[in-house]
Amino acid sequence: MTAFSQGATPVTPARTHGVTAPGPSDGARNLHWLLTDLVEEVPGVLSVAVVSSDGLLLLSSTPETVPGTPPGPASERCPGEGPRGSSADLATIVAGLGSLTTGAAALMDGGTVKQTMVAMDGGGLFVMTISDGSLLGVHTAPDCDMSIVAYHMALFVGRAGHVLTPELRRELRKSVEAGA
Repeated sequence: MTAFSQGATPVTPARTHGVTAPGPSDGARNLHWLLTDLVEEVPGVLSVAVVSSDGLLLLSSTPETVPGTPPGPASERCPGEGPRGSSADLATIVAGLGSLTTGAAALMDGGTVKQTMVAMDGGGLFVMTISDGSLLGVHTAPDCDMSIVAYHMALFVGRAGHVLTPELRRELRKSVEAGA
């Protein structure tokens, strides 16, 4: 099973007026490969989002962002209800939780927040800080092994921190905006 069948978002070349622009940079391909590896290697991962320090979605694994994927429950809702369960929702939750925990740590003189975990009856949510202030958020099934998820997230963060430059963040933002 490939990451694309599980829902990893492909990083595709940008198109302008029917002309294909140069493909994604090496950094974008590397970051996408890291995300794909996380989705493929960790049982129970439902979706993943990389969010910039200012809360914008940079990369995700949510199926509705993959070209050719049939519409899911989001298309069955009434107009104006928002993209429930989509990468936009995960990005919003990850950014909000990151902000909340950073504020709590400041009030408690706790230093930098490294990881946040929310355990729910229906699954889990893990948020980890990437070195540039961006966040990695992972939504999991309830039966996942939390230690395996945390380990693979730490690997992703360690590797992505070296790749996620300001130039790459701009490229990923443009890619997400072009797909919206």
